[in-house]
Order: sequence, then C-alpha cells, then structure tokens
Amino acid sequence: MLRALLLELAKSSRLRRWITTHGATRRMAHRFVPGEELAPAIEAARACNKAGMTVSLDHLGENVVTREDAERARASYTEALDEIAAAGVEGNVSLKLTHLGLDLGEEFCAEQLRLVTRRAEEFGNFVRVDMEGSAYTERTLRMVKQARAETAAVGTVIQAYLYRSEEDIRDLLEIGCRIRLVKGAYKEPARIAYPRKKDVDANFIKLMKILLPSGTYHALATHDPKMIEAAIRFAAEQDITKDKFEFQMLYGIRTDLQSRLVRQGYRVRVYIPFGQDWFPYFMRRLAERPANLLFFAKNFLRGTAPSD
Repeated sequence: MLRALLLELAKSSRLRRWITTHGATRRMAHRFVPGEELAPAIEAARACNKAGMTVSLDHLGENVVTREDAERARASYTEALDEIAAAGVEGNVSLKLTHLGLDLGEEFCAEQLRLVTRRAEEFGNFVRVDMEGSAYTERTLRMVKQARAETAAVGTVIQAYLYRSEEDIRDLLEIGCRIRLVKGAYKEPARIAYPRKKDVDANFIKLMKILLPSGTYHALATHDPKMIEAAIRFAAEQDITKDKFEFQMLYGIRTDLQSRLVRQGYRVRVYIPFGQDWFPYFMRRLAERPANLLFFAKNFLRGTAPSD
C-alpha cells in the first residue's frame, strides 16, 4: 500500500513543486542523483570506475510535449557520449523513449534514437533503451527491434513483473539483443503484472536462467541479495564465467553490496542519473525500498529542524 501511495504521489505536480524547491530535499536527492548537470555525473562515474565499476549515465526526463524538448534531450545524450569518450570513462548511456519524443510519433522518435546510436557506434559504445510503464512496452520493443536491425550498439530492458516478459525475452534473443533484467518499478494492474513480490522474484529467477546461457552479454539489475545469490549459484552450476554477464545497481543504493561483488570478481555497472527532472525518479526510489523512505524521513527532519 505504501509503495502504491508513493507512486501515485509521484504524479502530483503540487508535491513536485514543493519537494524540488525545498533545499533540504534537494540535498538529500543527491544520494540518488549526483547533480542536475552532466559534469557531476561524470565525476561520479570517475569515482565508480576508480572503485572497479563501470557506469551507465541517464539524463532524467520523460514524456516531453514538444519536438524541441525531445531534440534537446537527444543532444544531451550525444553530449554525454562525447564526454564519456573525452574523459576516458568506462560507461555507456541509458535513455527513455518518451524523453526522445515517443508521444510525438514513432517515426520522429526513431530518428532521435538513431542519432544517439550512431554517435555511440562512432565511439564503440552502447545505448540502453529503458522500459517505461506498460502503456509503452509494445512500442518500445518495436522501436528497439528496428534500431537493432541497424546497429548492435543498442539494447533494452525487460521487467520481470509483467506476464509477457518471457515471450518478449525469447523474441529479443532471436535477434541477439542485449537485455537488462529488472523487477519493475511502475504501478501496474494485476491483469498484466504479478501483484505479489514472491511471484515477481520467482519470475526474475526464471528469466535469469533463460538469459545467462544464451551466449549474449546481459545485465541483472537488482539490489536483492537473494536474486544475486541465485544468479551466482546458477552461473556456477552452468559454468558461465564472470565475464559473461554483469550486475547493475543504482547510484547511492547498496554500495556495500556493489563493493563486495567487485571484490569477488563480478562485473558491476552503476546507473547514474542526472538532470533537473529528478522528482519522478526520486519518488520511485523511495517506493522501492522502505530503507530509502526511512533515510529520507530522518534526514528531512534533521535538515528542517531549527538551529540552536
């Protein structure tokens, strides 16, 4: 119930204005979002690289309403790819198609995506197309397949809580598409998604067991130690070496677990978001784990308490 409430609050423009203009909240958001500009994201990426991890940079934003906004978003991604190359950062980029104008038409959005993937190809880099709410699943997969027909420098995300995900994975594997497997962070109806956590977990493991032996380099995005241990056990049983897949985690969350996996020789990629439109992302992070909400509450009260 709390998760559903927080996801619903993420849609509130009034709450968005209050949180994004409150100094204490903005400072706390830096735990999950290192900055609103590219430069602090690059610095965070350098720190992750120094700690033995690669990164994926994401300029936060979604559901733009004008072509000009979509083109600015596209330019931010080509700039990020330029800076990654110039700074010698080990990392790629992740993006949402609604940030590139999917709501304005698939043809227009496809051209914006093509410009980003072409730049990635020039640098021998990679673009991960994030998955959004279920209203966009079919269109996202269709556009990823179109892009994948032109370049191998693009992959996508599959959400374990959707019933359709096994079929989608098998379809994507036929074209050699790289996949990031996640549990899913949006509020979805029970008619299309598993409502119980234990069923989502079981499906995550089932899908992981399809992905890892496929011969394509995939990513398992989770902070759940049980999911991670299940993947480690399965990989060992199947003689899948540690360089054949990677774990992905969010910036600022379970850094202890990130470090432990690196020490054990596993590949870890940290998802680093940046940008001014951080409110929806911030709310989803609070909804995902009670520990994040507790951190927010404690630090908010501390930050707003009157000084002596």
